[in-house]
Amino acid sequence: MISHKDVDVKEIVMDMEGAEGVVKRVLIGAEDGSDDIIMRLFTIEPGGHTPRHTHPFPHIVKWISGRGIIIGGEGRENEMTVGMSAFVEGEEEHQFENPFDDYCSFLCIIPNLEK
Repeated sequence: MISHKDVDVKEIVMDMEGAEGVVKRVLIGAEDGSDDIIMRLFTIEPGGHTPRHTHPFPHIVKWISGRGIIIGGEGRENEMTVGMSAFVEGEEEHQFENPFDDYCSFLCIIPNLEK
């Protein structure tokens, strides 16, 4: 078994076109021996957002602090708060935004594509 504190996991600044104020930590992944799934923690600063994007794999999202918005492929906005979960299908266009005054964070669980 592998265990560690979230704060001990290296922060990765999402330095890509369309991303602003987003930091990722890979809490559990291939380096921990997880062959099938990866759990990531994203933090978005006030006014920050991920790029609008798609990818071939689905992911499960669990909101753990603050408020934010998930924008779906059809432009539908879902305000997310602590205790809410979401499922984003593979190839579904989506974006995460934080238009609020406080930081927000969520867990994002995806399949391990490097398997």
